[in-house]
Amino acid sequence: MTNPTSTTTPPAVRAGRREWTALGVLMLPLLLVSMDVSVLYFAIPAISADLAPTGTQQLWIFDIYAFVLAGLLMTMGSLGDRIGRRRLLLIGAAAFGAASLIAAYADSAGTLIAARAVLGIGGATLMPSTMALIRTMFTDPGQRAKAIGLWSGVMTGGIALGSVMSGVLVEYFWWGSVFLVNLPAMVLLLVLGPVLLPESRDPAPGRFDWPSVPLSMAAVLPVIYGLKEIAAEGWHAAHVVPVTVGLLFAALFVHRQRTAADPMISPALFRRPGFAPAVVLNLVSSFGMLGSAFFTTQYLQSVLGRSALEAALWALLPSVPIGLAAPLATSLVQKGVDRAHVVTAGLVTGAAGYGLLALAGTDSMWLVLTACGVLASGIVMVLSQMTDLAMSAAPVERAGSASSLLETGAEFGGALGMAVLGSIGTALYRHDMPDSAPAEALETLGGALAVAGRLPGRTGDALATAAREAFTHGMQGAAIAGAVVLAAAGVAATATLRRSRVDDAE
Repeated sequence: MTNPTSTTTPPAVRAGRREWTALGVLMLPLLLVSMDVSVLYFAIPAISADLAPTGTQQLWIFDIYAFVLAGLLMTMGSLGDRIGRRRLLLIGAAAFGAASLIAAYADSAGTLIAARAVLGIGGATLMPSTMALIRTMFTDPGQRAKAIGLWSGVMTGGIALGSVMSGVLVEYFWWGSVFLVNLPAMVLLLVLGPVLLPESRDPAPGRFDWPSVPLSMAAVLPVIYGLKEIAAEGWHAAHVVPVTVGLLFAALFVHRQRTAADPMISPALFRRPGFAPAVVLNLVSSFGMLGSAFFTTQYLQSVLGRSALEAALWALLPSVPIGLAAPLATSLVQKGVDRAHVVTAGLVTGAAGYGLLALAGTDSMWLVLTACGVLASGIVMVLSQMTDLAMSAAPVERAGSASSLLETGAEFGGALGMAVLGSIGTALYRHDMPDSAPAEALETLGGALAVAGRLPGRTGDALATAAREAFTHGMQGAAIAGAVVLAAAGVAATATLRRSRVDDAE
């Protein structure tokens, strides 16, 4: 049995075949957790036909996984530091596998919602545990950077792969198969994890901060929910209220962490050189990544008229350069290029991707796909470097908490990107639509196309054309805003990261 990690940092030892094999085992559940965010995109029509959920139940089938995942990340990261990251990972894998089996054979919408909630709980244990174990297994800074680069690429690619896999599985099997694919990976993790993965935990964690659990969830969940609703329906008071409530609880949570004897998230983490900038830039990167996805998925389907599966398959093309971006960034840093310059280059590349997106017309598929590839490559460069910086700055005994903070920040950033850029695009869309258009057509592009399909001949065609042009103009405006945000972050990163260098020597 491997002894728990001590507070005295051991000398760096280069990882061997066992550690790299263990990393491969860890990548499988990570891929599936990220895929589960998008795996229902094509399965929901079949689920609706089989289980007949109400409109509210259908929304919860989609959203409950991401909500529970976001709400419990900090709790699970802190818990893993206390009881052991490997132990928590294996508990989470068992829960994820069992919930996947229940979801696959759910006979009611309520059962499926409950199973998706348990999947969220399992996902919240798996994500910070995998990163914390990477921090433990790879003590050599160069090897750790490569491992984290792989982690970032798998995490990003899984979201794109999930929708495509769901389309293929539903095409040839039944909707429950999108959950059954989780089982082999979880079984493999449960069998090989105890053999390959070292146990590690904080040897002096103090008492678990139970009051912070509901406080953290009350801070995260209302904000994520409100931002998602703002992205979908605009800035209505009913959606701003939960965001405000969540921010109030966030203030209480921060106060609790600063005053508790044994806080869930130690404020000392933010005093470590480089940690706070890494969390912020990680959030901004997620803002840029998911803010663009709000438009590009609709563009491929509703503007270009591709089927859902066709759109998902085309959307895989931008994922190809993503696999090269993180290793390139790591290689540049290891060859002596200042990390600040690499991160700035990544943010500027992301801004350039948005710039290309701003040039798109209503028939610019290749330009949009190129823009997505450039944007995603730049963002992944930043994500891999910021994850490495944060995990290098954090002490080993706080690795789970540090990882959970990064991932919670990414959830906030993604929701904020969809809300802010989505609102800009929606405002421009509504401004461009003719006042004579039906109310449903003024709300969304999907609504406009549905109305156009019911109108006769040229009247319907004219409305559909106007809606596609208005949506494209909204996407252009949002892309300009996204470019400005990433360019500004690049300027800030140059100065901030050069002042916050971390000595990676272990």
